[in-house]
Amino acid sequence: MKLPALVLLLCAASVPATAISSSNAFAQTAVPASATYKNPDAPIAARVDDLLARMTLEEKIAQIITIWDNKPEIFDDKGEFDPVKMSAKFPNGIGQFARPSDAKGPASPRIAAGRDVRGTIRLVNAMQKHAITKTRLGIPILMHEEGLHGYAALDATSFPQSIALASSWDPALLREINVVIGREIRARGVHLALSPVVDVARDPRWGRIEETFGEDPYLAGELGVAAVEGLQGENKASVLAPGKVFATLKHLTGHGQPESGTNVGPASISERVLREYFFPPFEQVVRRTGIQAVMASYNEIDGVPSHANKWLLGDVLRGEWGFKGAVVSDYYAIDELAGRHALAKDKSEAAILALAAGVDSDLPTGASFSTLAESVRSGKVSQAAVDQAVRRMLDMKFRAGLFENPYADADAAVKITNNADARALALKSAQRSITLLKNDGTLPLSLGTTKPKIAVIGPSANVARLGGYYGQPPVTVPILEGIKTKVGNRATILFAQGVKITENDDWWADEVKLADPAENRKLIAEAVETAKGADQIILTLGDTEQTSREGWAESHLGDRDSLDLVGEQQELFDALRALGKPITVVLINGRPASITKISTEANAILEGWYLGEQGGNAVADVLFGTVNPGGKLPVTFPRSVGQLPFTYNHKPTARRGYLFADKSPLYPFGFGLSYSTFELGAPVLSSPTIARNGSVKVTVSVKNTSNRAGDETVQIYVRDKVSSVTRSVMDLKAFQRVTLAPGETRDVSFTLGTDAFHFWNDKMQRVVEPGDFEIMAGNSSANVKSATLTITE
Repeated sequence: MKLPALVLLLCAASVPATAISSSNAFAQTAVPASATYKNPDAPIAARVDDLLARMTLEEKIAQIITIWDNKPEIFDDKGEFDPVKMSAKFPNGIGQFARPSDAKGPASPRIAAGRDVRGTIRLVNAMQKHAITKTRLGIPILMHEEGLHGYAALDATSFPQSIALASSWDPALLREINVVIGREIRARGVHLALSPVVDVARDPRWGRIEETFGEDPYLAGELGVAAVEGLQGENKASVLAPGKVFATLKHLTGHGQPESGTNVGPASISERVLREYFFPPFEQVVRRTGIQAVMASYNEIDGVPSHANKWLLGDVLRGEWGFKGAVVSDYYAIDELAGRHALAKDKSEAAILALAAGVDSDLPTGASFSTLAESVRSGKVSQAAVDQAVRRMLDMKFRAGLFENPYADADAAVKITNNADARALALKSAQRSITLLKNDGTLPLSLGTTKPKIAVIGPSANVARLGGYYGQPPVTVPILEGIKTKVGNRATILFAQGVKITENDDWWADEVKLADPAENRKLIAEAVETAKGADQIILTLGDTEQTSREGWAESHLGDRDSLDLVGEQQELFDALRALGKPITVVLINGRPASITKISTEANAILEGWYLGEQGGNAVADVLFGTVNPGGKLPVTFPRSVGQLPFTYNHKPTARRGYLFADKSPLYPFGFGLSYSTFELGAPVLSSPTIARNGSVKVTVSVKNTSNRAGDETVQIYVRDKVSSVTRSVMDLKAFQRVTLAPGETRDVSFTLGTDAFHFWNDKMQRVVEPGDFEIMAGNSSANVKSATLTITE
């Protein structure tokens, strides 16, 4: 008599831990073709139940571990997959394989030594064939890749870094970009992307701020939702369609305000701050999308690292928000419960803590979770706990369609990777991300009829900086090239390096050496000589991929104790400014910079962040007026590091000021200029009062008062005038970027419901309190007009 799969599962779960082994008689029996898990028409839950009941303990553990830096153990001497080595090293199969596009794991430079489209697919298909035909149960492998601002692989399309994309204030653009990222990743046979990052970044010393959507929870949430929908589709049933990949929501949480601004540092923040500022973007993505994977963060909160935090991963993520998918570890984070946090004495204890907290998969090598079989046998871990983690990972594989179609088509992948549409979108996204911070009328530049001489100078003038977690697109366009292409023979373009920032730009290299000051001063002298004959100076300043990056180890730092420009860049500006020529600064950087003197003395300033493969063309389009800039800052620019923490949504008692210093921001959150001018009216409310569970329509009139079409972003902020616990002076609750023709006036409307007015009271309950609320509308957090809304009992 054949028992139902669920009965078999319950029986297996009831077997004493000491009796579980790879010699389990039932588990070792041949698998019939009629097995439920092999039936594509069976419900996914039934398929998971059936497969789980057939697995040995070792086969289960294999499903929650990964291969990455141990790749050479399963490759031949040419770097190709070796099935004999795979069978010897991983006889029970493997759950995940990390980054098939790289050659050997975390080698530097990883991308340059990586696999192209065909090489990646050759590896993926060979591994999947082995898993399906040479392991007892034929369970395919879940491949994952990085896809933060483009597939981080050879030949893939590179879009602007996240902080730049956030400057677009354009969720539709984020959705469109991630459609391309998803299809390029999926085309190589990969079904899981480690993206997006919705950490709220509240300390710009932190090197990973470039990976975020900025300092505001609402903006991060809206862009995060759009990114997930782009990657995996808007189908909340969570079954992958062709060309889609599952997204991984990163990093839960508190990661963006570490102690001293140093990566992995403790997040010394209260539950209230978590709930008001850090939780919202994660909650929005979980509730509004079919997100299937969440990655825990490295840091601790109130003494408990996230990978061991039952309250965070269990009570909040799964309980309050209803998350049903898998929690994956950040790379080596479970190991670090022992090695860094000293929460466990060894990897075995670390694995027990992480599994109990709700972590389902150990990335990137499974070093800790590999010990779980022994812990089950010794009675330290229940079989049920392992089964729960395995169930979630198997569920994802079934939802991904891996059991039916694990293979990729190389010819098809080549056709859609970095194609004309993708390159056009890379250009469009860079154009919409550029933010104009200052302009005295110098921009846009005019070529006229006199064939002007334009000096293009600086450390990022002749290199396309892509930002961390970058890929290597077939073609990149530096700013110098973009300008030369733009002007053709209508101007004379002069070039000088000006300074070097670091000796090399390898993001993966551990050691970072600043360029030699003496050599830089020679370069500055050369730049001055070059610029003497110019009519205009375009000066690029900022970072390299080394001076703002993820500091993932004490031997690989990326955070800084200063926001000033690194090296001799200020000297370069001062020397060029002394020439008396009009000077436009283009910032190419990963974090806000304290450019107080430059802000005063430059004629124009563009913030580009890292603009992707088409960045040079986009900058040229903006400089010469083909594109009217419309970006807005997603972070506050402090005047100095001494102002930190410094976000727009501060508490009323903050910002009293310092002796001898201006307490205002250098540039406020939401700020950005245009070549057009706009006039925004005060917000008009559909009603002056609403009930606690009601909503109000807010309408703002915006007029283009110039003779040029342009973009303006209408921003809606809310302040609770009197509340039972202190609230921010203002919180972003809605926004819309609009394009207006010369002289055009448009009414832009928003509906604010309870989500715009609720908060966490003194009993840590989410409530809407009656009272007066200030509804503010403007084009930045520092330029608003107000109306009062009363919420009644």
